[in-house]
Amino acid sequence: MKNAYLILAHNEWDILRLLVSRLDETGNDIYVHFDRKVSDIPELTTEKAGLKILTDRVDVRWGDLSMVEAEYALFGEALKKGGYDYYHLLSGVDLPIKSQACINDFLEKNSGRQFIAYTLTEITPEIIRKARRWHLFPKDFRKEKGLKRIVRAVFIRAQEILGIQRNKNVDFKKGSQWCSITEDMVRYFISRKDWVMKVFRHTFCSDEMVMQTLCWQSPFKSSIYCTDDDGKGCMRAIGWQDGKLVDWAAKDYDRLKDSPALFARKFNGRDMEFIERIAGLSR
Repeated sequence: MKNAYLILAHNEWDILRLLVSRLDETGNDIYVHFDRKVSDIPELTTEKAGLKILTDRVDVRWGDLSMVEAEYALFGEALKKGGYDYYHLLSGVDLPIKSQACINDFLEKNSGRQFIAYTLTEITPEIIRKARRWHLFPKDFRKEKGLKRIVRAVFIRAQEILGIQRNKNVDFKKGSQWCSITEDMVRYFISRKDWVMKVFRHTFCSDEMVMQTLCWQSPFKSSIYCTDDDGKGCMRAIGWQDGKLVDWAAKDYDRLKDSPALFARKFNGRDMEFIERIAGLSR
């Protein structure tokens, strides 16, 4: 079993180094994209796995299409080498909670499946707001102040009043962006880049919709592993609480230890003793 691990990183270097060390196994290659805003890139090393640090970096902004552009950079770089059974998209604050042998065994038993998270509850209002309205200044969602924030809000409200919607012919789906997919699905994802960049420009949180939407309308729809449980769908234990993503903490150790998921997200470096215990689950 050959695996490509694709990591989006922007902080928490101790966790990133631990993540790389736990993925450092024969048969794995690790690709890391550092946000362009990172000035001092930490040193990463491996003994068994291949390691590639991307030099062509994207300035990633929360909620913006730049997140998807960084994903394309990672998948594209890994596909240049190719020959992988699975490509796993992770963040730099994720950790495996199963050994590589267990991960490989699970993937071999489910060979050809696409592990993509789907939220198939009623999400029409959310889709209309995020994908069918025009969003101005998408790179500044988290830093908007003053006039720019007012203009964006007024523009959205005007579209609501006038009933303006775009992308009406697209059957949008959503879920967590983190996934594990086959090489054929990666090739399809890459082949649809121009369409993605056109349709999702000036949308909000496109990273939660691109892979789900593409796979749903592709020949790979029949190979989706699970559509009725977001976490099971991507085989990740994700710390949702009241609709918000929270960091795992020491109190969650038993929950993660007993989880059937392959990976967990996300962690912070405030309790490295707990992080080390979690890392121990993948030994």
